[in-house]
Parts: sequence; structure tokens; C-alpha cells
Amino acid sequence: MVGSDGEGEGDGDGEADGDAEVDGDAEADGDAEVDGDAEVDGDAEVDGDAEVDGDAEVDVLVVGGGPVGLTARALLERWGARVLVVEKHRELSPFPRSRLVNVRSMEIFRQLGLAAGITARAFAPEYGRVRFRDTLHDRDFATAAMAGVHDPVPVSPVMGVVTSQDRLEPLLLGAARAPVRFGAELTGLAEDTDGVTAVLRAREGGAEARVRARYVVGADGANSTVRGLLGIGTTGPGELGAITTVVFDADLGPWRARQPAGVYFTAHGSFMPLYPEGGWAWFGPTPEDTEGTDWGRLVADALGGGGGGGGGSGAGPGAASGAAPRVLRVQHWVMNAFVADRFRRGRVLLAGDAAHAVPIIGGLGMNAGIADVHNLCWKLAGVLRGWAGPGLLETYRTEREPVARRTLDEAVANTRQLVQVQNRLRAQVRAGGVPAEPVELPWSDRYFAQLGLVLGVTYRSDAVLSGGGGEGGVRHAGVDGGPVGPVGPVGPVGPVGSVGSVGPSVEYVPTAGPGRRMPHLWLTRGRSTIDALGEWFTLLTPDPAGWAGRDVGSAPLRVEPLPGEHLDACGIGPSGALLVRPDGHVAARWPERPADGDPLRRSLAAITGAAALRGPGYAT
Repeated sequence: MVGSDGEGEGDGDGEADGDAEVDGDAEADGDAEVDGDAEVDGDAEVDGDAEVDGDAEVDVLVVGGGPVGLTARALLERWGARVLVVEKHRELSPFPRSRLVNVRSMEIFRQLGLAAGITARAFAPEYGRVRFRDTLHDRDFATAAMAGVHDPVPVSPVMGVVTSQDRLEPLLLGAARAPVRFGAELTGLAEDTDGVTAVLRAREGGAEARVRARYVVGADGANSTVRGLLGIGTTGPGELGAITTVVFDADLGPWRARQPAGVYFTAHGSFMPLYPEGGWAWFGPTPEDTEGTDWGRLVADALGGGGGGGGGSGAGPGAASGAAPRVLRVQHWVMNAFVADRFRRGRVLLAGDAAHAVPIIGGLGMNAGIADVHNLCWKLAGVLRGWAGPGLLETYRTEREPVARRTLDEAVANTRQLVQVQNRLRAQVRAGGVPAEPVELPWSDRYFAQLGLVLGVTYRSDAVLSGGGGEGGVRHAGVDGGPVGPVGPVGPVGPVGSVGSVGPSVEYVPTAGPGRRMPHLWLTRGRSTIDALGEWFTLLTPDPAGWAGRDVGSAPLRVEPLPGEHLDACGIGPSGALLVRPDGHVAARWPERPADGDPLRRSLAAITGAAALRGPGYAT
């Protein structure tokens, strides 16, 4: 949802906590079959029977077939890696789960050729807004637009979108041909010096199979089997509360069109439209008596204004429907908040909710997981192809863990603030009173911008040369160059409940400094610097001829002319250059071309760890 993300699993990889209940004809549990064949583009090899060939060998085994795992599959395949994805459920999730694809994720999907298809299936931009009200039919007492979703932003060539995860996943599934085995559950991992042996079992008592992989990526959700098998603990608040999601049908289309939003926060829970053509979901705290709860009545009461065909003024959405909402699915889950104590153990790495479970408010969870694998996959490819040393993989943790901790701090703080507002509203409703004055939001509407956190991440690691390309200075890792505090009720920028808890993540100032995302600049009409990036390092320079013919070693590199009008924005002169990593972050910057030596070869060797492969004299 806009402002919210996920149902139990922020990245959608793995099942939600608790048992699903069903009211109606739809299948509700995690194994429900969905008719995804019509929407799966391409020639993906999909097997729902979990028949994994014995002693299969792959470069990378990805555990988890949600958005993060499927994005990793698409990225790794473009690098030429042999990939297998295994998912314990028999099909893609039938639940909407994650709702926001932010600007940075859409930039990644643009590189994969998916952005147009995702946008075509998504809500119109005017739904990139959240509304706060007592019941769904009441007037807003506050509203906020999502930056980069409701309106375009000049710092990116794309816009984020509001779309349901069950619309996104089929597109990701069709984005690669690498096999996906549904219904295959991981039961064991054993690592040796050359790789990892994974033991898989078909669900419901099926046969065992073994897969041999050089590396394993665990993208299997907050209840990660991979993390559990590795014995990796977590740090953070943990379980924040039990939540229930009710998927229902109601004739709210005309009303919704007049007051569009991706999510409506009310005193009786929150509502979100699921698809442009219809469908709704309500979510809120799980009642104590789930067996005895009348879910249709609960939703009708939350609709207000005659919801469910009852009384009311006729002004609200319920009155417009003229009939009780029809409940299709009910799912119980737990909102988790933690960061894994380790992101890597040997040849096994964690990504998405397996590495960091983020509360749903703000829509950060799935998007953080997509950024994880965008950071990780080029590093895996370099090690697999031999142009990078295995030490490069350690920079995955160094770069992504601080981002995860900062993201968690903000999401936890703002989730608790939202709950405080809703609790006050519920108390007023129970007392039969009307607020004497508008309820103030515990954060400014700029909370929903978050572009500093989405686009302004600064990586500081051995894979970034923080002084002009020939220097190997490394600073403490952080977001926007700042330090990262501990996970918990008090974050690095102030206590929970303070307006200052949003910190610097609101502001994004484009810069081409080392470690930062390469700013969006138009190279030619309709072609951004973002479009020049891919499965290679990119050298952006106004002087391509002056940099041509230099020894760069074995790492893939393309030279891209940079228009002179962008020199000031990039902080370089007429002979300078920017070296941009495959994940779009600036690895090195030369204000002017060095007169001596082979700066590209030295820098690429230092960044990729290739110097360690070839001996101490290689990068000198």
C-alpha cells in the first residue's frame, strides 16, 4: 500500500505468520493456486511439482520466490550465471502484500526492461497518496502525497507506482528463463571449500533432492529457513503486533475515483484498494477471538457511513455499495522488526526480510530487499566470472547493513507514532465524541517523501574509493554519509515520538561523490545516465578519447560520453571522469585525468578485490 508494505513479509518472500482463514470461495492459505499463467511473460521455466533433478549443479541457488528472490534471479541471469530459485509454496502468493514500488526500485526495473509493464498494471499516479480519517467515509483530517509516486521528481527518469505484489510477481517471474521450482522446501545446508549442498524436499511428504551451488542467497522472508539453518540471530524490537488482513469486494469504485489514495488510515483499521479494476483490503490489529469474529461486519463497521447496507447519511462508501462487503480471504500475520546479526556466513548470504524485517509503514521493506540484491548480484557475478576476488562479497554487509538499520529505525518510530494517532481516534469514537480540533500528525507530510533514504544512500566500503580514484580511503558506512545508530526504540536521530525521528532521509541532494547513487542526468533526449548502466562498470567522461585504450584488467567496462553541461553537477573538469559500479553507485571520481599510470586498472583492481587474486604488485 502507499505508505505501507507487506503482509507479514515486507518483501513477500516466505509465508506470513499465523494461519489463514477463509470466508468465501477463495483459497486463502499460502499454497493457494493462482491463475498467473496469462500474466507471466517470456519463457520462464516454472515447475509447480517441485521435481528438482538429483545432484543438480548451479552457480547460485536462490531460496525464496517472492519479489526479492525473483529480482535476484533476473539480475544474475543477465550476468550469465546459472541460477535456480526454489520456493516452498506451490504458487505465487494470492495476497496483495507489498503495495509500493518506489522510485529506486523502478529505476532497477527500468534496467531490466520491466518498468513499462509494471506501470501499465498499476494505479494511476493520483493514487500515490495517503489519507487519514475517522472512518472510510469521513473527510480527511490529514493527507500526504508520496514523492516520486503522486508526481514526477526531477531527480529520476521514472516514477514509483502503487501496485499489488500479486500483480508484480508474475512480471518478475517472466523476466528471466532460469528455472523456478515451486513446492520445494529447503531442509538442509552443508558448506565445504568449493560450494554448498542444499537438501530440498517436495512439500507434503515428497522425495528429497540435492542441489550443488557455489553460492546460496536466502531471500525467504522474515521467518527465513536459511537464517535458521545458519544459526544467525536477530537484533531489534522483534514482534510489534498481530495483524489481520481481510480481502473483500465492495462497490466503491465511483467513490474511490473522487477521493483516490493508495491507503486510508482510519480509527477502525486501514483500507487499501487492490487493483485499478476493483477489490479492497482492510488491515488492523487481530481481534482476540478470531474464530468468533464476523469479518464482514467488522469491515462494514469500519467502512462507516452506512457500510454493509446499514444506516448512515448516504454520503459514504458503504451507502454507495448498498450491500455488505463480500469477504474473500482472511490472513493473520505478525509485524516484525529486526535486523539479522549477520548478512553472510561463508557462501550463504541473506537478502530482503531474511536480513531485515521492516514494519509496513512507509513501504520500505520490499524496496530495501530489491536494493539488497541489486548491490549483491554484480558482486556474485564478478567472483563467479573471476574478475573479482571473494573479499568483494564482504562489502555487501558493509554497505547494506547500515542502510537496513537506519531504515528499521525510521519505520519502527513512525509505525509507533501512527498507532498512537489511531489509538486516540479509537478512544474518541468509543466515547462518542468528536475531536474538538484536528488531530495533528506525529510527523510532517514530508515523512512520505523519504527520497534521502531511497536515493541518497552513501556506501563506504572497500568497493568505493572515497578520495579521487587513486586513493583508497574508506569512511564509516552510513546513510547520507552519517553514522548509524543501534536498532531499537531510540534511533540515531532522536527518540520515538519526536518529529525529528524522520531525520535527514527526507532530503535528497543529488551528488556524484564516491559511494553515492549516480545522479539522473539526460545524456541525450530520452536517455538518462541511469540507462547507461548495466552488467558492466561505466566510465562517464567528457573526454572519451583521452581515456580510451587504457588497460582496465578483466572487469567489464564501457566508456560513455558525458555532455559538458553536466560537469559541474558531477564535480569534474573537462578531462575528468566518474567510474560507476554496475549497481549505479559511484566507485571513483577523478576531477581531471591523471597524468601518469593506469588509474582505471588500479582502481578497478582495488574495488573488485582483483589485486588480491593477482598478488600484491598488481594494483601498484
